[in-house]
Amino acid sequence: MTKSARFWYLVRKHKALYLLMLPGILYYIIFKYVPMYGIIIAFQDFSIGRGILESKFVGLKHFIEFFYVTPDSWKLIRNTVMLNVYDLLFHFPAPIVLAILFHELRNKWFKGFVQSVSYMPHFLSTVVIAGILVTFLSPTTGVVNHFLVKVFGAEPVMFLGIPEWFRTIYVSSEIWQKIGWGTILYLASIAGIDPTLYEAAKMDGANRFQQIRHITLVGMLPVMIVLFVLTLGHFMETGFQKILLLYNSMNYETSDVINTFVYRRGILDSDFSFATAVGLFQSIIGLILVVTANRIVRKYSETSLW
Repeated sequence: MTKSARFWYLVRKHKALYLLMLPGILYYIIFKYVPMYGIIIAFQDFSIGRGILESKFVGLKHFIEFFYVTPDSWKLIRNTVMLNVYDLLFHFPAPIVLAILFHELRNKWFKGFVQSVSYMPHFLSTVVIAGILVTFLSPTTGVVNHFLVKVFGAEPVMFLGIPEWFRTIYVSSEIWQKIGWGTILYLASIAGIDPTLYEAAKMDGANRFQQIRHITLVGMLPVMIVLFVLTLGHFMETGFQKILLLYNSMNYETSDVINTFVYRRGILDSDFSFATAVGLFQSIIGLILVVTANRIVRKYSETSLW
């Protein structure tokens, strides 16, 4: 049987699976690959009237303008990097720890209840999350300030008006919103661990922490590596919607990131070429990080994306 005949044989044999894959494949083709044609405007002075084919080609003009002419470019890069570093340090490990804690619970009813509660914030829209944060952190009517004043006798704090507080608020809200949903893959990886490994460890005298360290974490490692590499692909991106809803003129110093800058220049100022150039820069950095990280983990472990 030729390779072509074998391919179509397998397609017919597993046609139900391929039909399930079809919506995902079409999504990526239509919304991810086809729009890549528009990247060319990053190297043009794009004009809507002239279109992509007739707009003037200017080479790296917009990239040079962002790095050497835009006064806040390095501040934007710094804020974006810092938010993502904090996210990797605190948000990425949080679902891992919570999944281990769920696994260690022995009361099935309580375990199911806590898991369901932890999933709930994931289904709230970003607008609702931002509204909750603004309401709770209000200096006059917010629950947090009310608690500080009544219990500790402290002065009300305008949390969203202090630049130093923004990163803490953003990362904490990300953890609260996504930690429960993030445990699903880790719990699935734990479920695939052979139970006899725990029994053998008990017979050898391993305590609970030693079992977690040498069995549970090792079983979760492949999923952790894959998710970490994928996370690096979005390292220069942040939760644009939440930041847009939370930032203001008082906390710009730490809250203004590349995505919000691209929104202002591209949508509000209609400078499409410049905004596309900055967005392309973000994507290139993400690609470099993913390829580099994947090469490193492939060298030192058996798990990698490709």
